[in-house]
Amino acid sequence: MRSVRTAIAVLGIAALGAAGCGAPGDSAAGNRKLADGKTFTIAIAVEPGTLDPAITSLSVARGVGAFLYSRLISLGPRGEFLTGLAAKWEADTKTAKFTLRPGITCSDGAPLTAADVAANIAHIGDPKNNSPLIGLQVMPGTTATADPATGTVTVTSGTPDAFLLNNIGTLPIVCGKGLADRSRLAKGEQGSGMYVLSEIVPNDHYTLTRRKDFAWGPGDWPQNQPGLPDKIVFRVIPNEATAANLLVSGQINAATVLGPDQQRLTALKLARVDQKVPIGMLTFNQAAGHPGQDPAVRRALVQAVDLNEIGKVLTNGAGKPSRGVVTYDGRPCTGDNVTGNLPAPDPAAAAKALDAAGWPAGPDGIRSKNGKPLAIKVIQPTVLGPTLAAAAELMQQRWQAVGARVQIQPVDAAGMNQALFSTGDWEVSMAPLSFTLPSQLLPFFAGTRPPQGVNYGHLDNKEFTDLSRQAAAQPGTSGCALWERAEAALVKSLDMVPYYDSVRPTFMKGAEFYLAEGIEPTSIRMFAG
Repeated sequence: MRSVRTAIAVLGIAALGAAGCGAPGDSAAGNRKLADGKTFTIAIAVEPGTLDPAITSLSVARGVGAFLYSRLISLGPRGEFLTGLAAKWEADTKTAKFTLRPGITCSDGAPLTAADVAANIAHIGDPKNNSPLIGLQVMPGTTATADPATGTVTVTSGTPDAFLLNNIGTLPIVCGKGLADRSRLAKGEQGSGMYVLSEIVPNDHYTLTRRKDFAWGPGDWPQNQPGLPDKIVFRVIPNEATAANLLVSGQINAATVLGPDQQRLTALKLARVDQKVPIGMLTFNQAAGHPGQDPAVRRALVQAVDLNEIGKVLTNGAGKPSRGVVTYDGRPCTGDNVTGNLPAPDPAAAAKALDAAGWPAGPDGIRSKNGKPLAIKVIQPTVLGPTLAAAAELMQQRWQAVGARVQIQPVDAAGMNQALFSTGDWEVSMAPLSFTLPSQLLPFFAGTRPPQGVNYGHLDNKEFTDLSRQAAAQPGTSGCALWERAEAALVKSLDMVPYYDSVRPTFMKGAEFYLAEGIEPTSIRMFAG
């Protein structure tokens, strides 16, 4: 199951424990009539696969799962903590305590117990269960106990976690029968959330039906209110232009559009809600025998291109240079960890540096060292829109100009997983990583290497590791100076090269909502007409 860990990195759009990303920019609830009993249809680009929330970190699966599995803590439109399954909570870096609301039931009508919640957390914290969330949301060795009399769950983190409350509080919670038979969870059964899954047609659509007994929405969310959809349909629509056309015609209600069709939808004045996401990022394969292991090669490849030029291509001129990999509004640490830490574009200096590092150019112009050519295989994710292909081609031209032999390999999410976490057949990855907390960088940049872990670049940056572990012992934002120094250490060493951010718009028609981890189910309101 290791490969499913990777979607948070590969797609650049997943967000574990994501904070709220803002309400719709053009709220219409005040001047349009709300309608009951309608169906809300969402376009998704890929098949979700398994819906077991302890197994998948694929962003689209977690987006569907948000409708099926509630969290202990809900997130408001500005990322604020609101009551969810838990009525109250307290936490530091080592322990957290949650008191459940009374009367919570599962999708089959059985009560959700404190023991069920504790078992959810303990399952992920046990390394033998190989959950993709271990090390990201739940530290290895984390345990949880329940007090049935008071409905409380006490969590003890396996290692200090600066963001323990956020991480544990936003875990999707499944019910007891699903814990006993996880094959049920793969099909979206045994949920604690607002909807139940009523139909699956793989690679076509998923239909969910609202639970009329659901009463544990965020904060003081009223159970019986106008505008709630009775059904949710996730339609698998890989082509963005098709999704945009269906949105315009009113056949779907929501679609995230990354490519040129967003200009058309904006011109039509469709309401939208935006997320700031990383789009331009390079990582190098530093495993033994790969040229990226040589710091001179990494520096030369970065110097040989103008990253701002590449970023403008990626975003059609609408993005901005990165300041770090945690981008969402409301992020806990707001420092600039990139500016001044990347080399300025200078192809001539790049060529001289390669000469000095023992990579001379041969008669054919291709550089080599010890008889091995400077061959760069670039893996380019296809799921993030057409601009990545254009950016890859521009990088290919610049790198060939300084003597590298460059091959571009377009790959889908499954292919990216295989390359990064199984075969290791790559030199440069263009897949952006999207995180919501600085602590989530650790397993990807300092953890166990594939196939047992997700440190896919085979990194060993002692400064990053030491600073991150110091920061993890300080609660919340008190460790931000250390987190920011740790991330800057990665950038300076060119272990991670974040260079451009984009705005990812989700357009809506006939409805409104806000985004938390994907669309927040309890926020959807349908309009008449």
